[in-house]
Amino acid sequence: MESALPAAGFLYWVGAGTVAYLALRISYSLFTALRVWGMGHEPGVGPGLGEWAVVTGSTDGIGKSYAEELAKCGMKVVLISRSQDKLNQVSSEIREKFKVETRTIAVDFASEDIYDKIKTSLAGLQIGVLVNNVGMSYEYPEYFLNIPDLDNVIKKLINVNILSVCKMTRIVLPGMVERSKGVILNISSASGVVPIPLLTIYSATKAFVDFFSCCLHEEYKSKGIFVQSVLPFFVATKMVKVRKSTLHIPPPETFVKSAMKTVGLKSQTHGYLVHSLMGAVISALPSWLHFKIAMSVNKSTRARYLKKAKKN
Repeated sequence: MESALPAAGFLYWVGAGTVAYLALRISYSLFTALRVWGMGHEPGVGPGLGEWAVVTGSTDGIGKSYAEELAKCGMKVVLISRSQDKLNQVSSEIREKFKVETRTIAVDFASEDIYDKIKTSLAGLQIGVLVNNVGMSYEYPEYFLNIPDLDNVIKKLINVNILSVCKMTRIVLPGMVERSKGVILNISSASGVVPIPLLTIYSATKAFVDFFSCCLHEEYKSKGIFVQSVLPFFVATKMVKVRKSTLHIPPPETFVKSAMKTVGLKSQTHGYLVHSLMGAVISALPSWLHFKIAMSVNKSTRARYLKKAKKN
């Protein structure tokens, strides 16, 4: 009986320590949530970082909304996307609405030979903010070997989702380091937080963006550079083929306005309160349950797409 007493005491302190640790974690999470979502916080961007902002994939959805919010903050904007016609339209809208200077660069990020053109076009500009937003996903959820034109899809997804982030950062970061200030916002995805089967390549490329951003932030925060990984769930954009917004699928304008308030506060963010709550729930799920849900949802989406395609 006496020999059991030390063991009981040890277990008591292990239990008490665990409870105290969890209480501190919960308190810190609540404080962080209140600080980010409950208190007024102005976007941590503006001409003081550098008069120009550069946004890739900037003619639709999240990219266009970031360009507009940055212009609203008084920054001149360089819009980079594939279609010159769309670039001209968005450029004109931003100039008229926000009274700031804009420039455009028309390139296809699926190609690898575009970066000399971009570097030349950006030469001499004092760039304070870079938004690496351009992205590409699947046409529909599919098993890896069944993806139509698989070799081309692999190349495009890597070029658009990974190479663009690395190369644009390579072009812009030296000027930020030289001035000891700058912000880089890399748009990843909630699909990069946990693996999503049937969207395998997309999920993996977005996980790269998240890891790259987190590592880069640690490397350069002491030099005055803030790097943020933005991990949204569904936003009502063309890429995710969702047009009707809801509470958990916000329009891009609402999402970006919310995400901008986290700049300078969180280097990794879901960007939107409801998405943060969704992320907390998903992160708490055991992996077997997560995979079961993800496979079920994506198999259902795949079946609906193929059935519709067959009818057409």
